[in-house]
Amino acid sequence: MQTLSGPSGIQELMDDLGEAMTIYPDMRMLGGGQPAAIPEVQALWRDRMREMLDDGTALDRALLNYDPPGGNPHFKEAFAQFLHREYAWPVTAENIAVISGSQTAMFFLFNYLADGGKKILFPLLPDYIGYANQNLRPGMFHGVPGVIEETGPHEFKYRVDFDRLKIDDSTAAMALSCPTNPTGNVITADEFDRLKQLAHSHGTPLILDCAYGYPFPNVVYTGFEPKWEPGLIFSISLSKIGLPGLRTSIVVADPRIVTALRNINAIVSLANGNLGQSILLPLLQDDRLMRVGREVVRPFYRQRSDFAVSVLAQSLGESIPWALHRRDGAFFLWLWLKNLRIPAKELYQRLKQRKVLVIPGHYFSFGVEEPWQQPAQCLRITFSQPEAIVQEGLEILAEEARATG
Repeated sequence: MQTLSGPSGIQELMDDLGEAMTIYPDMRMLGGGQPAAIPEVQALWRDRMREMLDDGTALDRALLNYDPPGGNPHFKEAFAQFLHREYAWPVTAENIAVISGSQTAMFFLFNYLADGGKKILFPLLPDYIGYANQNLRPGMFHGVPGVIEETGPHEFKYRVDFDRLKIDDSTAAMALSCPTNPTGNVITADEFDRLKQLAHSHGTPLILDCAYGYPFPNVVYTGFEPKWEPGLIFSISLSKIGLPGLRTSIVVADPRIVTALRNINAIVSLANGNLGQSILLPLLQDDRLMRVGREVVRPFYRQRSDFAVSVLAQSLGESIPWALHRRDGAFFLWLWLKNLRIPAKELYQRLKQRKVLVIPGHYFSFGVEEPWQQPAQCLRITFSQPEAIVQEGLEILAEEARATG
């Protein structure tokens, strides 16, 4: 339990976010993965709350009752039908588990699958800061750094290094986020197929954390639409569609995995919160959820991303060597300051003093056996805040980068 109780990157991030929201309201929030306040999306949730209030009993049922630890049976059935209808996924309610947030779901999955001394393999680092300390024993995680490919002026992309990606009898599962948090990377269809084949040939699950991706909120610009099949595990979150406070995720997996998650959840949490499932249920039966993702959420973040890049490019210019990861999706920019003379964690502290909050890159390169310096030259930047805040923060960041790069 020392990995849970000790300091961690995700604890530092959430402490900074909480302090910024309460103690330092003037902090320019370019860190964290909180979704933006999009008026059309917020209106949808308000409409659903009004519908529940007008129903007479719907809100009472959601607030008063315990659901089974694997999720509400009506919700699970509706979600399976939604996936089958919209995407032709071969699933039933037996393939659906509801867990209190995707981070909790991944913690359950990692430690259940790696029981008995096995390892979780992360095939494309950098990856999510929240995974780094979820191992209940040392040595449980092994990560493979991505191959850096220059894809344009001031642009690069991490690719899966299949030459270094090795699975053996000690591998319990492979796992990655897609789009990747922190880089916004989206694996290609070919990379996905090769990962599936590799996992299948060794009888190991492949876990895809789709918090920012397919099927919703689907902030993906490459057209990548992975299809679930037996042997895969998908985690789908309500957070990035605009409901982070409800802590609700849906895991799609083989029935054996679903049963294990239900049993673990009963012991750890007793039951899930009901409100997220209640709000989403009727949206699975019409096109409102898909329409808001396609017509509102994805274009919003694309526009914000374009704006942030234009500000950053203008502010940095050609004064220092820099590059951004190719923007395949999600809510982030991943900035590489190639000649940074101090670790990114020190730049992070300097920026905090100037009321700009970003996340240093070293937290996202866990489980690596050999030193890997490149992430320590990187920053994760969120552009979900209003444009004026984003512009101020990026201009200050550029000033500090030039002073230290």
